[in-house]
Amino acid sequence: MMALNRNYNYKDVDMLLAAKTITGSFKANLAELSVTRTNWNEEFANQLLAKIDDAIENFLGIDKKKELRNATTKLAAIQMPALRDISFLKTQLDVDFKDDKGKLKEMLKQLGFNDYLKKAQKKDQEALIQLLYQFKKNLTNSLKATIVAKGLSNELLDKIIAYANELKDANVSQETLKEVTKTTSEEVATVFNGIYDEVIGICKIASNYYQYDELKKEMFTFSKVIANMGTAKKISEQPPA
Repeated sequence: MMALNRNYNYKDVDMLLAAKTITGSFKANLAELSVTRTNWNEEFANQLLAKIDDAIENFLGIDKKKELRNATTKLAAIQMPALRDISFLKTQLDVDFKDDKGKLKEMLKQLGFNDYLKKAQKKDQEALIQLLYQFKKNLTNSLKATIVAKGLSNELLDKIIAYANELKDANVSQETLKEVTKTTSEEVATVFNGIYDEVIGICKIASNYYQYDELKKEMFTFSKVIANMGTAKKISEQPPA
């Protein structure tokens, strides 16, 4: 099908990510490269980056479950200490507020214990994620002050919040982009080929400009950039830039 025709022999996702990397290098080296062509300036670089981002956003499927997989991988390292500390906290709350059952019940519900603790203790990682997020979100300054006033360690509360932050800060890497296009229309082929052709043109000129600077030359050699991405797999040998 014509709609599937490509000017390159890489997965669409790998081509776009490599193109973005190369354009970033191009922008970073404009002070030198701008002397070679009149239209090579920051505006040109920014427009190309925007075009690539737009193609990624509109034409590539995003693997939504990857974020959770990344989070659970990170969680594996903190699951036991997090469970230990959250369970220890629950025990202290039960003791500290034993004479105020209403307040205790309200806190446990607000902080996520009622909905998620039992499941988390059964090694349900998603339940622990939910518990830590709800705990962090709902531990207001006033509630924290009430708990600490009973004698509970402020450091313990901060540790539990830190576990939630570790998950929140887990980066969604380039691998979150799944090799599934939302459509196989002629428009997709046109957009992707246009980006590739524009970037490969930059590569041909810039790699020649840096022919005696091996490190910078590699930054503008499409096949080298693909290889350095690590996770990318070529479909077949890419023609030299």
